[in-house]
Amino acid sequence: MMQDFNKDYDAKMKKTMDVVAGDFSSVRAGRANAAVLDKITVDYYGTATPINQVASISSPDPRSLMIQPWDATLLKPIEKAIQISDLGINPQNDGKVIRLLFPQLTEERRKELTKQVRKYAENGKVAVRNIRRDAMEKLKAAEKKGEITEDDRKDCEKELQELTDKYCKQLDDMAAKKDKELMAV
Repeated sequence: MMQDFNKDYDAKMKKTMDVVAGDFSSVRAGRANAAVLDKITVDYYGTATPINQVASISSPDPRSLMIQPWDATLLKPIEKAIQISDLGINPQNDGKVIRLLFPQLTEERRKELTKQVRKYAENGKVAVRNIRRDAMEKLKAAEKKGEITEDDRKDCEKELQELTDKYCKQLDDMAAKKDKELMAV
């Protein structure tokens, strides 16, 4: 029972890591990356739809993205959605496709992005700790009901703490790697 218990919480912590990794990939490092558009949605027949589901996104060169909507009427809404996002790039619409040119990052913008990465990592750590807290509460409740012994609870808590430490270290490593990528000129 205890192994299954920890596996469930290990899986939850892994999902948190995946979310943080997704957040990191949306932070652009001066190179064109279609992942920066993942969180931007456009109104498509009354439904907020991600851009990558209504258009093809390609990268003709390392510093630009080209968005070609499958429905030509979406050119203006996509352009507007990109303008109001916090992407910091002005889209160029030629009537058929939208081009996004990624400028070289300034030192100031690099520092802003590293702060954003650290915030994402800290939010991930908070989520991992919340998962640990929930697990600890369930263990204590199970002990009160007599379902597990005190020794089992303590062993499980130790394993949970080790899992938490492992994932927090991974988050720190991911953040350091992304910071290094951002600060590289």
